[in-house]
Amino acid sequence: MASPQNTRKTYTLPSGDKIPAIGLGTWQSPPNQTAEAVKHALAAGYRYIDTAFAYGNEHEVGEGLRASGVPREQVWITTKLDNPWHKRVAEGLDASLKNLGVDYVDLYLMHWPSSTRPDDLKKAYDDWNFIDTWREIQKLQGTGKVRNIGVSNFGITNLEKLLNDPSCKTVPAVNQIELHPNNPSPKLVAYCKEKGIHLTGYSCLGSTNSPLYKDKTLLALAEKKGKTPQQCLLQWGIQNGWDVIPKSVTKERIEANFALDGWELNEDELNQLSNLKDRFKVCGDDWLPVKVFFGDDE
Repeated sequence: MASPQNTRKTYTLPSGDKIPAIGLGTWQSPPNQTAEAVKHALAAGYRYIDTAFAYGNEHEVGEGLRASGVPREQVWITTKLDNPWHKRVAEGLDASLKNLGVDYVDLYLMHWPSSTRPDDLKKAYDDWNFIDTWREIQKLQGTGKVRNIGVSNFGITNLEKLLNDPSCKTVPAVNQIELHPNNPSPKLVAYCKEKGIHLTGYSCLGSTNSPLYKDKTLLALAEKKGKTPQQCLLQWGIQNGWDVIPKSVTKERIEANFALDGWELNEDELNQLSNLKDRFKVCGDDWLPVKVFFGDDE
């Protein structure tokens, strides 16, 4: 059996476009370090960068892309519409494209199902919601500025509302959600699979200071495999069928997170990680003006 080549693995979206199995995440990447991280990731072989208007680092992502010398068309770029821009979708996209210094993005996501008022971030619009936002995002298709459209942080409750609305003509190609063994979301994963929605796993390493790194099962598995716990977590995601976007600005970690070729987890090892008992979420919804997580993912 040929050894797995995960760094060249892709998942095909409904458009026919192929999203790489591993990308560089940039949420919480410190200012003045993101451009160098992007440049180094591309030099190490990454061909996928995930960013968002809300991260405030699209400009640096574009800088790193240009400095890398890798042609734009060889790199998958995902960015996201910020919550206060829900009534200004076309302008939101243009702002991101300008920041990035590119003509198009490969994937444009609604970052959260929260149509937040720009004049008061603690309040949501009373005459607009994520269904209206998706109606406007669908209009971006055919402009040449987005190749694929999707959502992020959507659970089953909100996906049901969206998909059952008559204005929803295009099923989101991707739902980017928090996915790691302490937030495995099996019901949501199965629901998206049934609907043909590909998943991207964010906080796939459990994020900064994760309790995962004290988990005896994970640590024992990593030691047995001769791999880092992070590498095992990334394999778990990819082998379960979604792409992963580990964030790092450290050269050594960027390279280590990409060292996923030539080995894999067997079924028993995958099950061990899938059955970890502890639960925690990195991202809640208490900072939003609306509730978006309803405990329906597991």
